[in-house]
Amino acid sequence: RLLRDAAGRLEAIREHGEASEAERRETLCNAGVMGFQSKHMLALLDGIDCLNTKAEFYLTDAVAKAHTAGLVTATVTCPESDVLGVNSRDQLAAAEAIWQARRRREVMLAGTTLIAPEAVWLSHDTVIGRDVVIEPNVFFGPGVVVEDGVFIKANSHIEGARIAAGAIVGPFARLRPGADIGPNVHIGNFVEVKNARMEEGAKANHLSYIGDAVVGAGSNIGAGTITCNYDGFEKHQTEIGENVFVGSNTALVAPVKIGAGANIAAGSVIGVDVPEDALAIARPTLEIKEGWAKRYRAVKSARKLQKAKG
Repeated sequence: RLLRDAAGRLEAIREHGEASEAERRETLCNAGVMGFQSKHMLALLDGIDCLNTKAEFYLTDAVAKAHTAGLVTATVTCPESDVLGVNSRDQLAAAEAIWQARRRREVMLAGTTLIAPEAVWLSHDTVIGRDVVIEPNVFFGPGVVVEDGVFIKANSHIEGARIAAGAIVGPFARLRPGADIGPNVHIGNFVEVKNARMEEGAKANHLSYIGDAVVGAGSNIGAGTITCNYDGFEKHQTEIGENVFVGSNTALVAPVKIGAGANIAAGSVIGVDVPEDALAIARPTLEIKEGWAKRYRAVKSARKLQKAKG
């Protein structure tokens, strides 16, 4: 407890175990932060003894020593939430909740729209521009910069990434460290981007993995496309030029370059460079066997019937 005289001057800091019943009714408490003039510090420490119920040397006793010596002693007050002690996981969570509420309010006052503020989690270094809209259940890890006019949809996880003005991210998107999302880029649901640059206007709208890659301006990445960047030992880069169309369910086996304006047919596995404005197709030739399915069902049905008869 902080004990003050009639004039409000600090007289002593009393440990709970040493305090009288009257002193325990005092509600002004020590937050654990103390400041001293260095020229007085050693003398005050020398005067502290351990004649107390715990037989400990209380640093707080230095205040009473200073007051008795005629030195000026004073208090600085602040909200309890500013100096919360954290001694357990539940107290850590309580302190985090207070910080999150403050930071959310700050970003909203600065021009960001949080649809459900309590469901957005920010990091200590999250930078968010103006006129950004963030839907519920979005998590920001360290190292994220979001520029003006970005729309981040629900249930997205973002860390170590830069998102340029006008981009749309999510829902259910994951941006990992090194993701560089250019202006007006679209990153859709269940798309993961890692250590890759998506240049202006590029799109990966669903179910894709873009890792260790450069995707040129205006290019479109079809659903189910992945960059095969890891060979089991090393990472390799995929380079996709401007205005490339990559069909659905394509595997780009790095290192590989796709020239500007090229088209990649759906279902292809591309392991060699593709020239500009070319069409690349890498899939088996379709074979159709007329009537096969009908004959297959008949054989299976007959076997099933025979088995049932024993």
